[in-house]
Amino acid sequence: MIEKSTTPLVSVVTPAYNEAEYIEECITSVLRQSYQNWEHIIVNNCSTDRTLEIARAYAAKDSRIRVHTNEKFVGAIENLNTGFQLISTESKYCKPVLADDLIFPECLSMMVNRAEEDPSVGIVGAYGLNGKVVQWMGLTYPTSFYAGREIARMNLLGMPYIFGTPTTLLFRSDLIRSRSEFYEPQNPQTDYHVCLELLQHCDFGFIFQILTFSRKREDSRATSSTFYSTIPFANLAAVVKYGPTFLTQDEILERFKVCSRMYYLHLGTNVLRLREKAFWNYHRQKLAELGLRLDRLHLIWAVCSTVMGGLIQPRQAVGKARTWWSLALQRLRARIFRSSSEPPRSLRGRL
Repeated sequence: MIEKSTTPLVSVVTPAYNEAEYIEECITSVLRQSYQNWEHIIVNNCSTDRTLEIARAYAAKDSRIRVHTNEKFVGAIENLNTGFQLISTESKYCKPVLADDLIFPECLSMMVNRAEEDPSVGIVGAYGLNGKVVQWMGLTYPTSFYAGREIARMNLLGMPYIFGTPTTLLFRSDLIRSRSEFYEPQNPQTDYHVCLELLQHCDFGFIFQILTFSRKREDSRATSSTFYSTIPFANLAAVVKYGPTFLTQDEILERFKVCSRMYYLHLGTNVLRLREKAFWNYHRQKLAELGLRLDRLHLIWAVCSTVMGGLIQPRQAVGKARTWWSLALQRLRARIFRSSSEPPRSLRGRL
């Protein structure tokens, strides 16, 4: 093994909120790395379970582990950004690892080696295991180096998504430091958009091995992303925001048509799901931020297309409708219950 003094320092950053069930496994996976020159920064987001106790117990045994506790609770993205701000000035690479995830023993070693082979590489990705499913496939073996503009173009033009999640990526630390807020707190798909932003200035490396393990999470960010159906919007927004940088005008127009069509088909499905006002307000706001508006004619076309598709496979369509409307009824009942439990508006300010 290479001596510690000859290897670059890697900052492993773990944001944690009430992760007592999994954080010990996460920390242990870092301790078991074949690569040993790392620091592990754990950011406790005012947890109310044993998360802080467990993290401090490990920090007491290994000086490479540091625990920071926020003075007040913040969102999941802000908590990760806090960890980035705490990395050592000597850190050359930064490896996010969410508290309910883990990394396999060769993860840091292989990712650092890939980055060190080409100094222009600022982001390194790899396959990841999500439950029982291998994800982030789409690149052709054995090519492991991609010019930043090339991989960004490929992604915007419709190749399978290969950037993964924060846990599956390694970043050059100077890229982390170059942004006051590395991830945008109000953007549920900020990890995708940040990659496109950075690839204007650096290149991309990839390792054709499974280096990380993730669980299907139910945190506020994942729940919000699912509820508001942000992924189709993120693809459309990426074309609008980054198309002018990476694509030709003809390519932008073609991809805009494709992404817009997929986005409206998704919205059409949500009409049939009887989504509430908050859902539609969210999409109106996000479209307005791009200089666009919710087009009713496109939405009507999307609803009709979805219904026609259901007529072709009626049994499947009925099953979906039954599930959607059952969930809509549950949301309505919950909203009525909350409303009936609140004091009259005239008294709310006094209680």
